[in-house]
Amino acid sequence: MSSAININLDIKGLIFDLDGVIADTAHLHYKAWCQIACQWKFDLSVDQNEKLKGVSRKNAMQKIAKWAGKSFSEKELEDFAEQKNTLYLDYCESLSHKDALPGVVSFIDECRRTGLKLAVGSASKNAKIILQKLQIIDLFQIVVDGNMVEKSKPHPEVFLKAAQFLKINPSDCVVFEDSQAGIQAALNAGMKNIGIGSSDLLNCNAQIQSFEKYNLKKLSTQINN
Repeated sequence: MSSAININLDIKGLIFDLDGVIADTAHLHYKAWCQIACQWKFDLSVDQNEKLKGVSRKNAMQKIAKWAGKSFSEKELEDFAEQKNTLYLDYCESLSHKDALPGVVSFIDECRRTGLKLAVGSASKNAKIILQKLQIIDLFQIVVDGNMVEKSKPHPEVFLKAAQFLKINPSDCVVFEDSQAGIQAALNAGMKNIGIGSSDLLNCNAQIQSFEKYNLKKLSTQINN
């Protein structure tokens, strides 16, 4: 009998966002977005970048253009988005297993040993590339990324699709997220959620700073209270 049952963990699957949860690639996105914004003589702030978390590349491009007071055709925005992605992937070339956030791989390993089903649910179209760089893609039964969904968070599509692939009910899932859009997407999917990081996140079942010293026993306490 699994230890997940022994500690009364009444769930069957966990879904992890990627950026800011498994790996800290937000600063790489920011560098790439800033290079695009610089072409428009616009300084993208750190606070504005926070609002891009969990948002699809297309929608992020539209937001930045609006903040910059620029008007572009759909084709121009697509071209800028492709430029940004090329820059981002160049920055990601140096990523390795050492770039996984502290404690997260140990926690995922513990979850696997108990028989919990594991998925990644990310707006990023590069999620699989990043997970391969981190050498942990094989830890997950499914990776649902921006190439597989039409609607971005806070729409629940990415999480609902992950649950469907895992063949478990949404109510039996816990989502780990670092963005408000992601937390809302989990709620919209009918899933429990744990917020990650120091940003103030509303409507979480619980929030943790990081996965350091985190384990299934602590998760059980958080979602069962």
